[in-house]
Parts: sequence; structure tokens; C-alpha cells
Amino acid sequence: MSVQKLAERRADLCHPLIAVPSHDELVEQLFVRDLKQFVNGPLEGVQAELADEEGRSLDKAGSNNGVADLRARMSQHQSFRTWLALKRESQRQLWATVGDSVERQAPQLEALAEIAAPRGSVRTSESFVPPDYILRGDIHLMPGGNAHDDGSLMQGAVMDRGGAVFMLGRNGGMLNDLRGQTAMAHVLTRRPDFTPERILDMGCGIGTSTVPSAQCFPDAEVHGIDVGASILRYAHARAEHLGAPVHFSQQSAERTDFSDASFDLVFSCVLFHETSQAAMFNILAESRRLLRPGGLAVHLEVPLLHDNSDTWVELNGELEAQYNNEPNWRGALTADYMKMMVAAGFGDVMTGYQPTSPAARQGPFRFGAESEGVFRSWFVASGTA
Repeated sequence: MSVQKLAERRADLCHPLIAVPSHDELVEQLFVRDLKQFVNGPLEGVQAELADEEGRSLDKAGSNNGVADLRARMSQHQSFRTWLALKRESQRQLWATVGDSVERQAPQLEALAEIAAPRGSVRTSESFVPPDYILRGDIHLMPGGNAHDDGSLMQGAVMDRGGAVFMLGRNGGMLNDLRGQTAMAHVLTRRPDFTPERILDMGCGIGTSTVPSAQCFPDAEVHGIDVGASILRYAHARAEHLGAPVHFSQQSAERTDFSDASFDLVFSCVLFHETSQAAMFNILAESRRLLRPGGLAVHLEVPLLHDNSDTWVELNGELEAQYNNEPNWRGALTADYMKMMVAAGFGDVMTGYQPTSPAARQGPFRFGAESEGVFRSWFVASGTA
């Protein structure tokens, strides 16, 4: 099959660069998807009920360390230990099945990534050193992690297909762009007539949030930064195939090489829980430094914020950090974003929940204090320069 024919076939799915599984590979991926749904749905529900029973017993005993004591109690149950093993192994199997499929198609994907006259660009550096929290473990258990680079764009291809399977299609289907569309819907909720000239996506990954910003504001100059050279090469080619002229560069969101006051809109999507508590402050300060007067910063996170009043929720966050390699899961989901944004120098700070939007300019344009549920809304903190 010619590269052109292959591109046309892939475009029917969402965009020409995404890895297309064979029949058997698709069956494997769907099995892992269903297994993950079972592990994170009914099986987790059983453990939550068991934790509730154990928690009541600990309350009567007067526990001084609720999370540690609950974990010790839960670890005595075979079902809990089995659930944890399944939680980790199902995630490992996701990347294994996706990785095999991507590796089989590597030559075709590299050929499709050759863009004759790119409108955007990609800039990487061999001397770039990723932050420690990126290097300490493979985030989401993806082999090699976000910063892996072998000179190709295959890590990005694995992240693209794996992300869509991992999100179970609930984050915008195979484009996996619901968060980016929602972030832009929040921008328009705050400022319906906003026309930014320069936009920056911090922690852009393969561009699933960056491209929606370019589509929402087609006259803007759009930039995306991340720590992985491979995923940025893929992001660039992906954006080109989707008709979005984006300039990608390998940088840490904690400190970029852009000039002061050089962007009208700076945003991130689910970045903070993959960093560190110190990095969160640095990233907020950097996003403030980069904003022009009157500019807007928007930082979107998973809508699972809590105040540590529920011991099972707190323990589950600890398990997510450990068993899915989410380095700052607990820190990001218990932070006071209002105080952090104000401390970083933002004005007119708003924190709350933005309903998901499949297309930013179609809304819904409402924002409130209550979550509408996972995948139905996202937590957003935003402020102005």
C-alpha cells in the first residue's frame, strides 16, 4: 500500500499519523481496555466498600495515621492485593499491546511524518536535561517515559494510540482532545471576544491540547513545549496533518527561553500532577512572567480535588501515584489553587469546573464551583496579568 493510500485510510480514523492496529492487535487492545474498566470500576468499588468497613474500625480504635493504618489493614485482604496487582499489570499490558503495534508500523509512520512544506516547526536539543520528577519513573508506566528519545518519533506514536486506549475513548475519541477543547471553552467563557496573537501550551505532549488552541484561534501564533524530543517530533507531524501550524520546542515549563510578556494566552492541561509540588509554584510563576498585560493563564487539571477528609480517597491517591507513576498526584489534587495563583501574581483569579466541550466554540460556556463528574467537567484555575 502506498504512503498516500495509507494516509487516506488513517485519516478516516482521525488523522493520518495514528497507528492503525491489525485485527488481532485491536482485539488485544480492546481486551486490555475492558480489563482496565473492570479493574477501575467494579473491582475498585468493592475495595472502596471494604475500606469503608475497615475505616470505621480504625475510627473506633483512634488511629493517628489514617492512611497508613488503612493501607496496613487493607493489605491483609487477598482481594486488595490482587486488585493492586491487576491495576498495575493492566496498565503494563496496555503499553505492551500498543507498543508492539506501533513498532510494526514504524517505517510507515516515519514516512508519513516527512512533511514537504511544514507550516509549523519543531526544535529539540541534545543537551536538554529533563527535570528529576520526569526521570525518576516512567509516567503512566509507559516504557521509557515522557522524555525517552531514540532519534525517532515512535514514543509519540505510542503515547498517541496508548492515550486514546487509556482514556477509553472518553476524552475526545481517537483525537483525545477533549481537555484542550475544554480549556479553550473556558477561555471563551471568560472572554467571548478574546483574540490572542500568541499562545503557549505548557506540557503539550503530542499536541492533543495544542491543536485545539490553534483551531480555536486560527490567526494566533501557537507554541507548545514539553520535555521529550520524540513526542515533540510526533506532535509536529501530527499537527501538520491536522492542518495546525504549531511551533514545538523542547523545554521545561518551569523555566522557558521565551521573553517576558511574550504571550497573550498561556495554558496547560493535566500537567501539574505529573510534576512536583515545587514545580507547580515554578510553572505558575513562569506562566505569569510570560503573560502580556491583560493576558490570560488557564491551567486545567483532573476534577478529583479533595481535602484529605476521606481516608479512602487519600489512600487511593497514594496508590495512583505509586501504581501508575503519577509523581505529584496527591499534591496536585489537594492544592489551594486560588492562593497559589494569587501568590504567583495573577489577578481576577477563578477556580472551579468547566463542563467538557467537544468543540471549544460550541461551548457550553458555563463555569461553576461544583464538578459535574469525571469526563463531564474539568477543574480549571485561571487568572489575568
